[in-house]
Amino acid sequence: MRLLLALLAVALTPLPSFAADPKAKAPAPKPKSLDDQYVLTADSQEQPGVPKGEVMEFELPDSKAFPGYPRKWALYIPKQYDGAKPACLMVFQDGLGYSSRTGAWRVPTVFDNLIHRKQMPVTIGLFINPGFVPDAKNPKGKDAKGRPLGKSNRSFEYDSVTPLYAQFLIEEMIPMVEAKGYKISKDPAHRAIAGASSGGICAFNAAWHRPDQFSKVFTTIGSFTKIRWNISGGKETGGDVYPDWVRQNPRKNIRVYQQEGSNDLLNEHGSWPEANRKMAAALKEKGYDHVYVEGEGTHNSKHGAMLLPEALRWLWRDVR
Repeated sequence: MRLLLALLAVALTPLPSFAADPKAKAPAPKPKSLDDQYVLTADSQEQPGVPKGEVMEFELPDSKAFPGYPRKWALYIPKQYDGAKPACLMVFQDGLGYSSRTGAWRVPTVFDNLIHRKQMPVTIGLFINPGFVPDAKNPKGKDAKGRPLGKSNRSFEYDSVTPLYAQFLIEEMIPMVEAKGYKISKDPAHRAIAGASSGGICAFNAAWHRPDQFSKVFTTIGSFTKIRWNISGGKETGGDVYPDWVRQNPRKNIRVYQQEGSNDLLNEHGSWPEANRKMAAALKEKGYDHVYVEGEGTHNSKHGAMLLPEALRWLWRDVR
């Protein structure tokens, strides 16, 4: 009987509560990246009723300007292009990163939307990758960062401050587009060029040397730093010379939309934020048609991609 009463007492004893302590703190949310605040707008999303242009990809097996370096390139032809008159042109460095409709930049979709709404002219997009020779022993392999194995000519092509890359565009790439039957305006006011990082300084460099060919520049997180040195006029010159060049030379007919992030790179080549601020100050001082937008981002495409539609409307505002 005593055993039965003891067991009954145990059974009736309330179990300890394991409910959450109302005073206990919930796990801290995962901190957001500084770049998470920059998101694509509706201008970068496919919209119903908007005609879609065609994107075609090609390969260039070799180049006169950069012999031994094959490359991939692509064209965007807007639906509104009918060949009745020459189209405007916009060139993008690191091109295939811009030409995808599902990538970070989504340039074809942005072009579709803005051309349809007449917020930019009928414009052919020319997307060019830097020269690259795959590793013959492992042509489809990638390194630890997911980059294809092989030899890239990107820094030589993009970070050099000579006229060579502009020459490559004018004498090789644009004629190839025209050879496919597409009419491109010769008016520099109808031509723009864009890029990010080393592609950003490359875009400005091409327009600087050939403002008779390119009058509009969209540069993001531009590498206006000492990445590569070149012998020019007996002096060593790197990308950091551009603020001085802008101040020392007559103002050129170039319109520039420039983006940078305050948490961009700082390394042995220099400070990207400081270099871009110096560049912006020189352009302003010299009276260039220029916009400078500095956010909090790091060295990536997010802020620039968000700004792309706004930049295109501003760059093309007087051409329809």
